[in-house]
Amino acid sequence: MAKILIVDDDVQTTTLLEEVLSLYGHETTVVNMSSKAIEVANTVNPHVFVLDLMMPEPDGFKLCRMLRADPNFKQTPILIVTALGDTDSRIVASAQEQTTISPSRSKSMTWPQGYKNCSIRQNNPEGFGE
Repeated sequence: MAKILIVDDDVQTTTLLEEVLSLYGHETTVVNMSSKAIEVANTVNPHVFVLDLMMPEPDGFKLCRMLRADPNFKQTPILIVTALGDTDSRIVASAQEQTTISPSRSKSMTWPQGYKNCSIRQNNPEGFGE
């Protein structure tokens, strides 16, 4: 199963994501302070990041850039989960080749370049990241 690092300052959100992903057998680590994300990532070495955009410094946009600048995480998929529905946020995330999931617009989810065949299947958790 995948090792997933969840980064969000909202404890309720991270608790929910952690519970759901754990149900499917994934190993989750939660960071509620974005300033600690890189440090924890270097310890955990996750297969995928799940992060929010709207956090105290560094915000999700900056954290995304920091992760891409780190050779250890340059190719690690990043799922951006946000309540933001504005086009600018999705354009910036897409330009950084990340996957953006907006709860109100989940049908518009696209995979980052190089991950076109990825899938998350409710009925087959082993299919995560295929």
